Amino acid sequence: MHAPVLVLKDSLKRESGSKVQHANIQASKAVADIIRTTLGPRSMLKMLLDATGGIVVTNDGNSILRELDLAHPAAKSMIELSRTQDEEVGDGTTSVIVLAGEMLHVAEAFIDKNYHPTVICRAYNKALEDAIAVLDKIAMPIDTKDRAAMLGLVKSCIGTKFTSQFGDLIADLAIDATTTVGVDLGQGLREVDIKKYIKVEKVPGGQLEDSKVLKGVMFNKDVVSPGKMRRKIVNPRIILLDSPLEYKKGENQTNAELVKEEDWAVLLKMEEEYIENLCAQIIKFKPDLVITEKGLSDLACHYLSRAGISAIRRLRKTDNNRIAKACGAVIVNRVDELQESDVGTGAGLFEVKKIGDEYFTFIVDCKDPKACTVLLRGASKDLLNEVERNLQDAMSVARNIIKNPKLVPGGGATELTVSATLKQKSSSVEGIEKWPYEAAAIAFEAIPRTLAQNCGVNVIRTMTALQGKHANGENAWIGIDGNSGAITDMKEKKIWDAYNVKAQTFKTAIEAACMLLRIDDIVSGIKKKQAPGAGQSPSKPQIETEADADGEQILPD
Repeated sequence: MHAPVLVLKDSLKRESGSKVQHANIQASKAVADIIRTTLGPRSMLKMLLDATGGIVVTNDGNSILRELDLAHPAAKSMIELSRTQDEEVGDGTTSVIVLAGEMLHVAEAFIDKNYHPTVICRAYNKALEDAIAVLDKIAMPIDTKDRAAMLGLVKSCIGTKFTSQFGDLIADLAIDATTTVGVDLGQGLREVDIKKYIKVEKVPGGQLEDSKVLKGVMFNKDVVSPGKMRRKIVNPRIILLDSPLEYKKGENQTNAELVKEEDWAVLLKMEEEYIENLCAQIIKFKPDLVITEKGLSDLACHYLSRAGISAIRRLRKTDNNRIAKACGAVIVNRVDELQESDVGTGAGLFEVKKIGDEYFTFIVDCKDPKACTVLLRGASKDLLNEVERNLQDAMSVARNIIKNPKLVPGGGATELTVSATLKQKSSSVEGIEKWPYEAAAIAFEAIPRTLAQNCGVNVIRTMTALQGKHANGENAWIGIDGNSGAITDMKEKKIWDAYNVKAQTFKTAIEAACMLLRIDDIVSGIKKKQAPGAGQSPSKPQIETEADADGEQILPD
């Protein structure tokens, strides 16, 4: 007998073959099970404690998975799924995981029967193409100007979230915010940049009903000298600066040698004159409000307040950009370059209000703002965080509709239609791929099934009734009403999903399932290679004597 040949080091662990696929499938199913109960309007919340002792209470698939720390590589890639879904379309994070888990679950049977994973993947990809084709067929266009339809749509998206009990509140906020900041790109396309131009300010206190979308901007700052400067200005002329209104100091230690006593006075006077000039240049334009991102010295403050100008300093760059978008001002980098066209006159009111124990500056009632702030009020921090997450999802959905105004039915109706159509088509699929193709069709039913489970109705009866209704691929709008678990027409109930959310969900889930199925080898325990010469043998600890301990470590002055 030959001696066995060792290829891998002892410290490495290698699993291969179907064992790996089973492990991956188990892990993915475990992740899907964590998330499964958070699908639909009757969903449960998850409470997560993080390392610092903070609490997160949410049912947003992505937020939950982001907080979890998982060991299994396959489970980690499942988490990536919901993250990409969240970044791409902002909604459907839960459905992606459930669907991918189900796809892998039905594939398990085939792997047991020694099907080759690529065969399964081929069938799945074919199923995906057909599913997208079905989506295209049942999608219906929507007019983005029609507010009632938009409301219904955004509501069905957040109906599954915690804030659904506040009625149209969040949906209204989301639609207002996104329609405000939409920018026409021409050719009927609209671009909505949520991250940059919609700021969500959470202020604890008050009631949720007090939340509103401001036609302008607010930020957590007060004027520089509250006693002297006006805190309420109607139709203010606003100048935005990105340069300091103080004397320029040297970069680092600058030494100036003065020979005569008087030179010191001259030096100070020059500094004062410099600032006076700066202020004079600003005052020339008769602004009512000067906002700078950098510092503003006492002297400049004095000159400005004497001219009756309010000033705000050290504002965040992002906030400054929002103000510029809202009131139509241009951010100026050097005071010398100010022009009349740079002054923002679009705002209707500048006001500093005290909310709670902090001062907030409002620049509101703008004529045609391209940026806005959503002001959220609520009882506690946790509540506000959850509301903010829901608002993000709602705004993403509104943005998706503005970008691609097509709808598909919600409530599991889409998945059932896709499933029924694929089942019909599976009879025409030739060869061995027929079975996995059919299995993929059945896997789509996971979503309506989970919805039914979360409502607490008889799952088997409901599913059979639904399958009967969908069997021949017609009345595509029949689905489950997530609140009561009754089988209803989604069109009447106004339960809709955005087309690109659904399409993205299907694509992401199936592609991920294919990727995980194709893994047939896991090698773990790989150590990082050390650079040659670094770290001698770790067996002998090095002992430093007192003499050479700090020799090299003292840094040169």
